[in-house]
Amino acid sequence: MKGFAAVFISIGLLLLTGCSQEEPAYKVDLDKRKPVIKNEETDVITYAYLPQYSHKESYQRHHLLVEYLRRETGLNIKQIFPDTFDKHMEMVGQGKIDISFSNPFVYVKIAHRYGAMAFARILEANGNPHFRGQIICRADNRDIEALSDCRGKRWIAVDPSSAGGYLFQLGYFISRGIQKEDFIEIAFSPGPGGKQEKVVLSIWAKKYDLGSIREGTLNVIADRIDIGEIRVFAHTPWYPGWTYAARKGLVPETVSKVRQALLQLNYSQSDHRRIMEAADITGIISSKDQDFNPVRELAAQIGMRLEDRPK
Repeated sequence: MKGFAAVFISIGLLLLTGCSQEEPAYKVDLDKRKPVIKNEETDVITYAYLPQYSHKESYQRHHLLVEYLRRETGLNIKQIFPDTFDKHMEMVGQGKIDISFSNPFVYVKIAHRYGAMAFARILEANGNPHFRGQIICRADNRDIEALSDCRGKRWIAVDPSSAGGYLFQLGYFISRGIQKEDFIEIAFSPGPGGKQEKVVLSIWAKKYDLGSIREGTLNVIADRIDIGEIRVFAHTPWYPGWTYAARKGLVPETVSKVRQALLQLNYSQSDHRRIMEAADITGIISSKDQDFNPVRELAAQIGMRLEDRPK
C-alpha cells in the first residue's frame, strides 16, 4: 500500500512539473477541420477493361499486358476497375479512363457521346478479328429446342450495354420476328463485375429459362460447374472484335506509343505468348472508327440511339 502511494505521488509531481513549463495552452476547435490531402500521381495513364468478368478475372487477364505496356512505352500505365458498363463509359467521358478496352457496342457509344477514338482491336483466341454471342439453356431443358420456343420464357442477359451478352442476341431475335415483348421477363446480371459468369450460373441453377453470353464464357467458368449441363442452342452473327480506344484529348504521342507496343505483340515469341494467352488473344491489329459501322447498323435495327442509355 505504501508502494502504491509513493508511485501516485511521483506521478503527481511529474504532472505538476509538466504544467509548470511556460508553454501556452491552445484550444482545439473540432468544428474547424481540414481534410488530409493525399498526394496523387499526375502522370498516370489509366487503362480499364470493361467489366464483363469479375475484377479478379479482369486483373488476371490483363495485368501482364499492362506491365508489358509500361515497360515498352515508358509510360506510367495503371489498370483501374470500373464496377459497371455504365460506370466505364461515364469515366471515359470524365477523362478518368485514358485507354479503354471494350466491346464494340460500348466503343460506338463512347465514340458518339465523348469523342473516343479506336486505334486497335484484338484477334480472338481462334485468330478471328470478329466475335459473336451465344444463347444458352440447361442441357436438360426440353422446353427449348428451337429459337421460336424462347417466346414466353424468362431471359437473363449480361448487361444492357453488353454486345456479346445481350445486344447481338437481341438483334438476332428481332431479325427472326421475336420481339422484346415476347419474353415474360428480360433480366440482367446483378452487381459489379462477373456478369458473364452470373448468367451461366443463373441458368445452371434454373433461375431463368435462357441466357445470353459471349462465345468463350463457358471456358471461364468450367472450373466451377459442369459445363456439360449447359447447352448452346443458337449463335449470333459475327461482329467486329473488342477494341482499344483513346479518350478525347489524350496526347497523340501517348496513343501512338501504346498502339505501337500493342501491334508489336507477337504470339510466336514465348515471352509475348505468355502475355497474350493470359488475355485470351492471339494478336492485335490496327483499327479505325469505320470498322464499327456494322455495330451502328445493329443499333439502328434494335431501335437504340447511341446517346441514350439502353432500356
